[in-house]
Amino acid sequence: MIDFKSLVKMAVVSLKINKMRSMLTSLGIIIGVSAVIIMLAVGTGASERVQKDMESMGSNILTIRSASAKSGGVRMGAGTKPSLTLKDAQAIMKNARGVSAVASVSSESKQLTYGNQNWATTVYGTDPEYFYIKNYEVNSGRGFVREDLKNSAKVTVIGSTVAAELFGDLDPIDRTIRVGGIPFRVIGTLKSKGSMGPMDQDDLIFIPITTAQKKVFGTVFPGTVSMIVVKGSDPDDVSLAEQDIEELLVARHRIGKNQENDFEIRNSAEFQEKMKSTVQTFAILLASIASVSLLVGGIGIMNIMLVSVTERTKEIGIRMAIGAKPSDIRIQFLIESFLLSVIGGLIGVAAGVIGSQIVQITGVMNVSISLFSILLSLGFSGAIGVLFGYYPAYKASLLNPIDALRYE
Repeated sequence: MIDFKSLVKMAVVSLKINKMRSMLTSLGIIIGVSAVIIMLAVGTGASERVQKDMESMGSNILTIRSASAKSGGVRMGAGTKPSLTLKDAQAIMKNARGVSAVASVSSESKQLTYGNQNWATTVYGTDPEYFYIKNYEVNSGRGFVREDLKNSAKVTVIGSTVAAELFGDLDPIDRTIRVGGIPFRVIGTLKSKGSMGPMDQDDLIFIPITTAQKKVFGTVFPGTVSMIVVKGSDPDDVSLAEQDIEELLVARHRIGKNQENDFEIRNSAEFQEKMKSTVQTFAILLASIASVSLLVGGIGIMNIMLVSVTERTKEIGIRMAIGAKPSDIRIQFLIESFLLSVIGGLIGVAAGVIGSQIVQITGVMNVSISLFSILLSLGFSGAIGVLFGYYPAYKASLLNPIDALRYE
Protein backbone atom coordinates (compact mmCIF):
# COMPACT_ATOMS: atom_id res chain seq x y z
CA MET A 1 0.00 0.00 0.00
CA ILE A 2 1.31 3.45 -0.96
CA ASP A 3 2.20 5.63 2.05
CA PHE A 4 1.10 9.06 0.75
CA LYS A 5 1.98 10.80 4.01
CA SER A 6 5.61 9.72 3.78
CA LEU A 7 5.79 10.53 0.08
CA VAL A 8 4.47 14.05 0.69
CA LYS A 9 7.02 14.58 3.48
CA MET A 10 9.84 13.44 1.20
CA ALA A 11 8.62 15.71 -1.59
CA VAL A 12 8.51 18.71 0.76
CA VAL A 13 12.02 17.96 2.07
CA SER A 14 13.31 17.69 -1.49
CA LEU A 15 11.79 21.06 -2.41
CA LYS A 16 13.22 22.69 0.73
CA ILE A 17 16.72 21.43 -0.07
CA ASN A 18 16.57 23.19 -3.47
CA LYS A 19 14.71 26.36 -2.45
CA MET A 20 16.11 28.63 -5.16
CA ARG A 21 15.45 26.12 -7.92
CA SER A 22 11.94 25.46 -6.59
CA MET A 23 11.18 29.19 -6.55
CA LEU A 24 12.47 29.71 -10.09
CA THR A 25 10.52 26.64 -11.26
CA SER A 26 7.30 28.07 -9.82
CA LEU A 27 7.93 31.52 -11.33
CA GLY A 28 6.31 30.62 -14.64
CA ILE A 29 3.18 29.38 -12.84
CA ILE A 30 3.11 32.52 -10.65
CA ILE A 31 3.24 34.79 -13.70
CA GLY A 32 0.68 32.69 -15.57
CA VAL A 33 -1.88 32.53 -12.75
CA SER A 34 -1.56 36.24 -11.92
CA ALA A 35 -1.94 37.12 -15.61
CA VAL A 36 -5.05 34.96 -15.96
CA ILE A 37 -6.66 36.51 -12.87
CA ILE A 38 -5.89 40.08 -13.98
CA MET A 39 -7.12 39.45 -17.52
CA LEU A 40 -10.33 37.79 -16.32
CA ALA A 41 -10.86 40.64 -13.84
CA VAL A 42 -10.43 43.19 -16.63
CA GLY A 43 -12.80 41.27 -18.90
CA THR A 44 -15.44 40.85 -16.18
CA GLY A 45 -15.10 44.52 -15.20
CA ALA A 46 -15.56 45.59 -18.82
CA SER A 47 -18.62 43.36 -19.13
CA GLU A 48 -20.17 44.81 -15.96
CA ARG A 49 -19.41 48.35 -17.16
CA VAL A 50 -21.13 47.68 -20.48
CA GLN A 51 -24.11 46.19 -18.64
CA LYS A 52 -24.32 49.28 -16.42
CA ASP A 53 -24.06 51.60 -19.41
CA MET A 54 -26.78 49.68 -21.21
CA GLU A 55 -29.06 49.92 -18.18
CA SER A 56 -28.40 53.66 -17.90
CA MET A 57 -29.60 54.08 -21.48
CA GLY A 58 -32.81 52.23 -20.70
CA SER A 59 -33.98 48.72 -21.48
CA ASN A 60 -36.70 47.19 -23.68
CA ILE A 61 -36.47 50.18 -26.02
CA LEU A 62 -37.47 50.50 -29.66
CA THR A 63 -36.18 53.52 -31.57
CA ILE A 64 -38.12 54.50 -34.68
CA ARG A 65 -36.40 56.86 -37.12
CA SER A 66 -37.40 58.35 -40.42
CA ALA A 67 -35.92 56.61 -43.42
CA SER A 68 -33.05 57.89 -45.53
CA ALA A 69 -33.69 60.49 -48.19
CA LYS A 70 -32.15 60.00 -51.63
CA SER A 71 -30.61 62.67 -53.85
CA GLY A 72 -29.27 61.67 -57.25
CA GLY A 73 -29.02 58.07 -56.11
CA VAL A 74 -27.10 59.06 -52.95
CA ARG A 75 -28.65 57.99 -49.66
CA MET A 76 -28.38 60.79 -47.08
CA GLY A 77 -28.69 58.71 -43.89
CA ALA A 78 -31.39 57.78 -41.36
CA GLY A 79 -33.73 60.61 -40.40
CA THR A 80 -33.16 62.74 -43.50
CA LYS A 81 -36.61 61.98 -44.95
CA PRO A 82 -39.15 63.38 -42.44
CA SER A 83 -42.03 60.93 -42.12
CA LEU A 84 -42.76 60.48 -38.41
CA THR A 85 -45.24 62.73 -36.61
CA LEU A 86 -46.59 63.41 -33.15
CA LYS A 87 -49.81 61.68 -34.21
CA ASP A 88 -47.82 58.54 -35.08
CA ALA A 89 -46.53 58.45 -31.51
CA GLN A 90 -50.05 58.85 -30.13
CA ALA A 91 -51.31 56.05 -32.39
CA ILE A 92 -48.51 53.72 -31.26
CA MET A 93 -49.32 54.33 -27.59
CA LYS A 94 -53.00 53.73 -28.23
CA ASN A 95 -52.90 50.70 -30.54
CA ALA A 96 -49.60 48.77 -30.22
CA ARG A 97 -49.47 45.85 -27.80
CA GLY A 98 -46.77 45.51 -25.14
CA VAL A 99 -46.00 49.25 -24.98
CA SER A 100 -45.64 51.03 -21.63
CA ALA A 101 -44.46 54.48 -22.78
CA VAL A 102 -43.89 56.48 -25.98
CA ALA A 103 -41.96 59.72 -26.50
CA SER A 104 -41.47 61.91 -29.57
CA VAL A 105 -38.01 63.41 -30.03
CA SER A 106 -36.39 66.09 -32.18
CA SER A 107 -32.84 67.29 -31.60
CA GLU A 108 -30.35 69.86 -32.83
CA SER A 109 -27.04 71.30 -31.67
CA LYS A 110 -27.41 74.81 -30.25
CA GLN A 111 -25.26 77.38 -28.51
CA LEU A 112 -26.29 78.09 -24.92
CA THR A 113 -25.47 81.30 -23.07
CA TYR A 114 -25.82 82.48 -19.48
CA GLY A 115 -24.29 85.82 -18.60
CA ASN A 116 -20.75 85.71 -19.98
CA GLN A 117 -20.71 81.91 -20.13
CA ASN A 118 -21.54 79.87 -23.23
CA TRP A 119 -21.62 76.21 -24.15
CA ALA A 120 -22.51 74.22 -27.27
CA THR A 121 -24.63 71.12 -26.68
CA THR A 122 -27.46 69.01 -28.06
CA VAL A 123 -30.97 70.26 -27.40
CA TYR A 124 -33.67 67.59 -27.24
CA GLY A 125 -37.30 68.48 -27.76
CA THR A 126 -39.33 65.69 -26.20
CA ASP A 127 -42.18 64.55 -23.92
CA PRO A 128 -42.17 63.92 -20.16
CA GLU A 129 -42.20 60.15 -20.88
CA TYR A 130 -38.69 60.35 -22.35
CA PHE A 131 -37.13 60.71 -18.90
CA TYR A 132 -38.79 57.47 -17.79
CA ILE A 133 -37.87 55.60 -20.96
CA LYS A 134 -34.19 56.61 -20.85
CA ASN A 135 -33.82 56.37 -17.06
CA TYR A 136 -33.10 60.06 -16.50
CA GLU A 137 -33.81 61.18 -12.93
CA VAL A 138 -34.43 64.76 -11.80
CA ASN A 139 -31.83 65.91 -9.29
CA SER A 140 -33.38 69.26 -8.36
CA GLY A 141 -36.43 71.23 -9.48
CA ARG A 142 -38.89 69.31 -11.64
CA GLY A 143 -39.31 67.69 -15.02
CA PHE A 144 -41.86 68.50 -17.72
CA VAL A 145 -45.60 68.30 -17.21
CA ARG A 146 -48.34 68.17 -19.84
CA GLU A 147 -49.11 71.86 -19.33
CA ASP A 148 -45.60 72.71 -20.55
CA LEU A 149 -46.28 70.91 -23.83
CA LYS A 150 -49.79 72.32 -24.15
CA ASN A 151 -48.55 75.90 -23.70
CA SER A 152 -45.29 75.41 -25.64
CA ALA A 153 -43.57 76.76 -22.54
CA LYS A 154 -40.01 78.05 -22.79
CA VAL A 155 -38.69 75.89 -19.95
CA THR A 156 -35.74 73.50 -19.88
CA VAL A 157 -34.28 70.63 -17.87
CA ILE A 158 -30.49 70.47 -18.11
CA GLY A 159 -27.85 67.77 -17.69
CA SER A 160 -25.15 67.99 -15.02
CA THR A 161 -22.37 68.77 -17.52
CA VAL A 162 -24.29 71.76 -18.90
CA ALA A 163 -25.11 72.92 -15.35
CA ALA A 164 -21.42 72.81 -14.41
CA GLU A 165 -20.26 74.61 -17.56
CA LEU A 166 -22.82 77.41 -17.44
CA PHE A 167 -23.44 77.90 -13.73
CA GLY A 168 -20.45 76.45 -11.86
CA ASP A 169 -21.41 76.38 -8.18
CA LEU A 170 -24.60 78.43 -8.69
CA ASP A 171 -28.05 76.87 -8.37
CA PRO A 172 -29.46 76.82 -11.94
CA ILE A 173 -33.13 76.55 -10.90
CA ASP A 174 -35.28 79.48 -12.07
CA ARG A 175 -32.35 81.12 -13.86
CA THR A 176 -32.70 82.06 -17.51
CA ILE A 177 -30.43 80.75 -20.25
CA ARG A 178 -30.56 81.47 -23.97
CA VAL A 179 -30.93 78.57 -26.36
CA GLY A 180 -29.91 79.80 -29.79
CA GLY A 181 -30.78 83.33 -28.63
CA ILE A 182 -34.20 82.36 -27.20
CA PRO A 183 -34.66 82.75 -23.41
CA PHE A 184 -35.56 79.60 -21.44
CA ARG A 185 -36.15 79.21 -17.71
CA VAL A 186 -34.33 76.30 -16.06
CA ILE A 187 -36.91 74.28 -14.13
CA GLY A 188 -34.83 71.21 -13.32
CA THR A 189 -31.42 69.53 -13.35
CA LEU A 190 -30.74 65.83 -13.93
CA LYS A 191 -28.74 63.32 -11.93
CA SER A 192 -25.46 62.45 -13.59
CA LYS A 193 -25.40 59.28 -15.71
CA GLY A 194 -21.73 59.51 -16.70
CA SER A 195 -20.20 58.72 -20.05
CA MET A 196 -20.77 55.76 -22.32
CA GLY A 197 -17.61 55.49 -24.36
CA PRO A 198 -17.02 58.90 -25.98
CA MET A 199 -20.63 60.01 -25.40
CA ASP A 200 -21.32 62.20 -22.36
CA GLN A 201 -24.89 61.37 -21.33
CA ASP A 202 -25.04 64.54 -19.19
CA ASP A 203 -24.03 67.02 -21.91
CA LEU A 204 -27.55 67.87 -23.14
CA ILE A 205 -30.69 69.79 -22.30
CA PHE A 206 -34.39 69.02 -22.78
CA ILE A 207 -37.21 71.30 -23.83
CA PRO A 208 -40.88 70.49 -24.58
CA ILE A 209 -41.33 69.00 -28.06
CA THR A 210 -43.99 71.57 -28.97
CA THR A 211 -41.69 74.41 -27.99
CA ALA A 212 -38.89 72.91 -30.05
CA GLN A 213 -41.10 72.63 -33.14
CA LYS A 214 -42.70 76.08 -32.91
CA LYS A 215 -39.99 78.31 -31.45
CA VAL A 216 -36.52 76.74 -31.64
CA PHE A 217 -35.91 74.28 -34.47
CA GLY A 218 -38.51 75.13 -37.02
CA THR A 219 -39.44 72.65 -39.74
CA VAL A 220 -40.52 72.57 -43.35
CA PHE A 221 -42.90 69.77 -42.41
CA PRO A 222 -45.06 70.88 -39.44
CA GLY A 223 -45.69 68.20 -36.81
CA THR A 224 -42.81 65.91 -37.86
CA VAL A 225 -40.28 64.56 -35.37
CA SER A 226 -36.79 63.08 -35.74
CA MET A 227 -37.63 59.86 -33.95
CA ILE A 228 -40.09 58.11 -31.70
CA VAL A 229 -38.82 56.17 -28.70
CA VAL A 230 -40.91 53.28 -27.34
CA LYS A 231 -40.46 51.32 -24.11
CA GLY A 232 -41.82 47.80 -23.98
CA SER A 233 -43.72 46.75 -20.89
CA ASP A 234 -41.69 43.52 -20.70
CA PRO A 235 -38.63 42.10 -22.54
CA ASP A 236 -40.82 39.34 -23.97
CA ASP A 237 -43.26 41.91 -25.38
CA VAL A 238 -40.72 43.98 -27.32
CA SER A 239 -40.82 41.81 -30.44
CA LEU A 240 -44.62 41.86 -30.37
CA ALA A 241 -44.59 45.64 -30.00
CA GLU A 242 -42.12 45.97 -32.87
CA GLN A 243 -44.38 43.92 -35.14
CA ASP A 244 -47.47 45.96 -34.23
CA ILE A 245 -45.65 49.27 -34.71
CA GLU A 246 -44.42 48.29 -38.16
CA GLU A 247 -47.92 47.22 -39.27
CA LEU A 248 -49.44 50.37 -37.77
CA LEU A 249 -46.98 52.79 -39.44
CA VAL A 250 -47.23 50.99 -42.79
CA ALA A 251 -50.99 51.48 -42.67
CA ARG A 252 -50.80 55.11 -41.46
CA HIS A 253 -48.21 56.09 -44.06
CA ARG A 254 -50.06 54.24 -46.81
CA ILE A 255 -47.04 52.20 -47.88
CA GLY A 256 -47.76 49.69 -50.63
CA LYS A 257 -46.58 46.06 -50.66
CA ASN A 258 -43.76 46.74 -53.13
CA GLN A 259 -42.69 50.02 -51.54
CA GLU A 260 -39.87 50.52 -49.06
CA ASN A 261 -40.81 51.63 -45.56
CA ASP A 262 -40.23 55.31 -44.88
CA PHE A 263 -39.12 54.49 -41.33
CA GLU A 264 -36.64 52.24 -39.53
CA ILE A 265 -37.13 50.39 -36.22
CA ARG A 266 -34.12 49.54 -34.07
CA ASN A 267 -34.31 47.23 -31.08
CA SER A 268 -31.95 48.17 -28.23
CA ALA A 269 -31.93 44.56 -27.01
CA GLU A 270 -30.20 43.43 -30.20
CA PHE A 271 -27.52 46.09 -29.79
CA GLN A 272 -27.05 45.21 -26.12
CA GLU A 273 -26.67 41.52 -26.90
CA LYS A 274 -24.06 42.29 -29.55
CA MET A 275 -22.14 44.46 -27.09
CA LYS A 276 -22.26 41.76 -24.41
CA SER A 277 -21.13 39.13 -26.88
CA THR A 278 -18.25 41.33 -28.04
CA VAL A 279 -17.08 41.99 -24.49
CA GLN A 280 -17.33 38.31 -23.56
CA THR A 281 -15.28 37.36 -26.62
CA PHE A 282 -12.75 40.00 -25.62
CA ALA A 283 -12.54 38.57 -22.08
CA ILE A 284 -12.07 35.01 -23.36
CA LEU A 285 -9.35 36.21 -25.74
CA LEU A 286 -7.50 37.95 -22.90
CA ALA A 287 -7.74 34.87 -20.67
CA SER A 288 -6.56 32.62 -23.52
CA ILE A 289 -3.52 34.79 -24.13
CA ALA A 290 -2.72 34.80 -20.41
CA SER A 291 -3.13 31.01 -20.28
CA VAL A 292 -0.20 30.62 -22.66
CA SER A 293 2.12 31.74 -19.85
CA LEU A 294 0.71 28.91 -17.72
CA LEU A 295 1.67 26.42 -20.42
CA VAL A 296 5.14 27.97 -20.58
CA GLY A 297 5.35 27.58 -16.80
CA GLY A 298 4.35 23.93 -17.16
CA ILE A 299 7.12 23.33 -19.69
CA GLY A 300 9.55 24.94 -17.25
CA ILE A 301 8.42 22.54 -14.52
CA MET A 302 8.91 19.56 -16.81
CA ASN A 303 12.44 20.65 -17.75
CA ILE A 304 13.49 21.26 -14.14
CA MET A 305 11.98 17.96 -13.01
CA LEU A 306 13.91 16.13 -15.74
CA VAL A 307 17.10 17.76 -14.49
CA SER A 308 16.13 16.78 -10.94
CA VAL A 309 15.64 13.15 -11.98
CA THR A 310 19.14 13.11 -13.50
CA GLU A 311 20.70 14.70 -10.40
CA ARG A 312 18.91 12.33 -8.02
CA THR A 313 19.54 9.12 -9.94
CA LYS A 314 21.59 7.58 -7.13
CA GLU A 315 18.94 8.57 -4.57
CA ILE A 316 16.33 6.81 -6.70
CA GLY A 317 18.54 3.72 -6.93
CA ILE A 318 18.96 3.59 -3.16
CA ARG A 319 15.22 3.90 -2.57
CA MET A 320 14.51 1.10 -5.04
CA ALA A 321 17.23 -1.07 -3.49
CA ILE A 322 15.56 -0.86 -0.08
CA GLY A 323 12.13 -1.77 -1.39
CA ALA A 324 10.54 1.28 -3.07
CA LYS A 325 8.34 0.33 -5.99
CA PRO A 326 8.34 2.17 -9.36
CA SER A 327 4.88 3.51 -8.47
CA ASP A 328 6.34 5.03 -5.24
CA ILE A 329 9.03 6.86 -7.23
CA ARG A 330 6.51 8.01 -9.82
CA ILE A 331 4.05 9.34 -7.23
CA GLN A 332 6.81 11.14 -5.27
CA PHE A 333 7.92 13.12 -8.32
CA LEU A 334 4.31 13.81 -9.28
CA ILE A 335 3.68 15.18 -5.78
CA GLU A 336 6.75 17.42 -6.07
CA SER A 337 5.54 18.74 -9.42
CA PHE A 338 2.01 19.24 -8.10
CA LEU A 339 3.25 21.09 -5.00
CA LEU A 340 5.44 23.36 -7.12
CA SER A 341 2.42 24.24 -9.28
CA VAL A 342 -0.02 24.75 -6.41
CA ILE A 343 2.39 26.87 -4.37
CA GLY A 344 3.12 28.92 -7.48
CA GLY A 345 -0.62 29.14 -8.09
CA LEU A 346 -1.34 30.46 -4.58
CA ILE A 347 1.38 33.09 -4.90
CA GLY A 348 0.07 33.92 -8.38
CA VAL A 349 -3.45 34.40 -6.98
CA ALA A 350 -2.13 36.87 -4.42
CA ALA A 351 -0.13 38.69 -7.11
CA GLY A 352 -3.14 38.71 -9.45
CA VAL A 353 -5.47 40.15 -6.80
CA ILE A 354 -2.93 42.85 -5.89
CA GLY A 355 -2.33 43.63 -9.58
CA SER A 356 -6.07 43.89 -10.24
CA GLN A 357 -6.45 46.30 -7.32
CA ILE A 358 -3.62 48.44 -8.67
CA VAL A 359 -5.35 48.60 -12.05
CA GLN A 360 -8.59 49.61 -10.29
CA ILE A 361 -6.92 52.26 -8.11
CA THR A 362 -5.02 53.84 -11.00
CA GLY A 363 -8.33 54.22 -12.85
CA VAL A 364 -7.05 52.63 -16.05
CA MET A 365 -10.22 50.52 -16.22
CA ASN A 366 -12.79 48.81 -14.05
CA VAL A 367 -11.92 45.33 -12.79
CA SER A 368 -14.00 42.70 -11.06
CA ILE A 369 -12.37 39.67 -9.42
CA SER A 370 -14.57 36.61 -9.16
CA LEU A 371 -14.16 33.48 -7.06
CA PHE A 372 -14.60 31.49 -10.28
CA SER A 373 -11.47 33.04 -11.84
CA ILE A 374 -9.42 32.25 -8.71
CA LEU A 375 -10.59 28.63 -8.52
CA LEU A 376 -10.15 28.21 -12.27
CA SER A 377 -6.57 29.50 -12.13
CA LEU A 378 -5.68 27.31 -9.16
CA GLY A 379 -7.25 24.25 -10.76
CA PHE A 380 -5.48 24.91 -14.02
CA SER A 381 -2.12 25.36 -12.27
CA GLY A 382 -2.56 22.06 -10.38
CA ALA A 383 -3.49 20.27 -13.61
CA ILE A 384 -0.44 21.77 -15.33
CA GLY A 385 1.77 20.40 -12.53
CA VAL A 386 0.39 16.88 -12.90
CA LEU A 387 0.35 16.96 -16.69
CA PHE A 388 3.89 18.26 -17.21
CA GLY A 389 5.31 16.43 -14.21
CA TYR A 390 4.13 13.02 -15.37
CA TYR A 391 6.85 12.40 -17.96
CA PRO A 392 9.77 13.13 -15.58
CA ALA A 393 8.05 11.01 -12.88
CA TYR A 394 7.49 8.18 -15.34
CA LYS A 395 11.10 8.37 -16.51
CA ALA A 396 12.32 8.21 -12.91
CA SER A 397 10.19 5.12 -12.19
CA LEU A 398 11.75 3.25 -15.14
CA LEU A 399 15.33 3.53 -13.85
CA ASN A 400 17.11 0.23 -13.20
CA PRO A 401 18.16 0.09 -9.52
CA ILE A 402 21.61 -1.35 -10.28
CA ASP A 403 22.36 1.21 -13.02
CA ALA A 404 21.07 3.99 -10.79
CA LEU A 405 23.34 2.98 -7.91
CA ARG A 406 26.38 3.00 -10.26
CA TYR A 407 25.48 6.47 -11.62
CA GLU A 408 28.04 9.19 -10.87
